[in-house]
Amino acid sequence: MELIATAESMGQAQKLLEAGVNTLYIGEDEFGLRLPTSFSREEQKELVHLAHHTGCKVIVAVNALMHNDRIKTVVPYLQFLHDIQVDTITVGDPGVIHLLKKHQIDIPFIYDAQTMVTSANQVNFWAKRGAIGAVLARELTKEELLLISKQAIVPVEVLVYGATCIHQSKRPLVQNYFNYVGESNTTNERSLFLAEPKKEETHYSIYEDRNGTHIFATNDVNLSEQLDILARAGITQWKLDGLFTKGDRFVELVKLFSEARNTLNTDNWSSEYASDITKRVQLLHPAERSLDEGFFVKNPEDIQ
Repeated sequence: MELIATAESMGQAQKLLEAGVNTLYIGEDEFGLRLPTSFSREEQKELVHLAHHTGCKVIVAVNALMHNDRIKTVVPYLQFLHDIQVDTITVGDPGVIHLLKKHQIDIPFIYDAQTMVTSANQVNFWAKRGAIGAVLARELTKEELLLISKQAIVPVEVLVYGATCIHQSKRPLVQNYFNYVGESNTTNERSLFLAEPKKEETHYSIYEDRNGTHIFATNDVNLSEQLDILARAGITQWKLDGLFTKGDRFVELVKLFSEARNTLNTDNWSSEYASDITKRVQLLHPAERSLDEGFFVKNPEDIQ
């Protein structure tokens, strides 16, 4: 099982590698979406060297929505990533895939079109066009995930811990709101929440950055109790997203998933252990954010 984890700093990246992460997920917000931090080019180069020195890999996010301004500037960035020997990039825009081939930039890519990747046909379409893997949509049930993994011809990645983005708009909706009410935005950029009038318990995280406005599901995902099901199905690329879980707390969470992987590898998994590790994940999860198993445990027929 491969643990893929986001990094928010050079120091945290070092700790994540020591905690058992196989692959660091990094990037800069000019070309990557919803990253815990935007690393400089020099930092990206250093992180690749650090990971390779420890026998690990680096995935760089190049999955932003590429409007004309950025599609014109992405080629020099891709060439830079090739030069520093990045292992893989995530790509959601076919234009970027076209440019990789046109300029003969030899970087393996994983197809990552967010909510669009919901079937094996979608995965295999891009696999036949060069993708070495795919990031599955976060709102898939167990039955759907197992079917896709069985039919896909390349490995698929599943989110096992972290927030689920349910909406993105290129427009600066947060700033537009403050402009409308005649107030200045003095809040922390990632501390805003939305609630439905008839469902007061909802609290959709919302923040705005270089790529527009992002809204996240009320509950973050935790599949620690379901890891044995994923492993038996051959879904072995596990993503941990620390966008809202900061610093050493996220490192400790990663350690738990690394421990769970070792438990599976030594055939010591049990329902009691699964329940225990889930409780430990919940204790480390930020208190202001709720946590559940997302769509994994839902009945496909009940989802509209």
